[in-house]
Amino acid sequence: MTVMVAVTDSPEGRNALDSAVAEARTLATDLVAVNLTLGSLDLSSAGDGVNVQVVDRSGREDRDPVEAVLDEIDSHHPDRLVIGLKRRSRVGKALLGSVSQRLLLESPVPVLAVKPEAGS
Repeated sequence: MTVMVAVTDSPEGRNALDSAVAEARTLATDLVAVNLTLGSLDLSSAGDGVNVQVVDRSGREDRDPVEAVLDEIDSHHPDRLVIGLKRRSRVGKALLGSVSQRLLLESPVPVLAVKPEAGS
């Protein structure tokens, strides 16, 4: 079993990473972190007990992040994908096109979508 997380350079991305580490720890499994940030991934929150493999986004700089994550799912065959969601208004929920929404709809594996705690 493997857990995969899509990590963006945002509070939601950091929350997804923290949640994915907790999920991997609970399941006693490995974690694959797809780095969608523009820099190196800070894994200091992972601590001990979780084997984390970082996969940096490859290809063109303007490559679609959803396609990058879906390609990594095809390569690593995780059992679930963890993504971070923004808290959105009712109107915002009606808008299409976000990376998270596309991953929810297009992922071939179950998705664990996490939101930041209220007030965060």
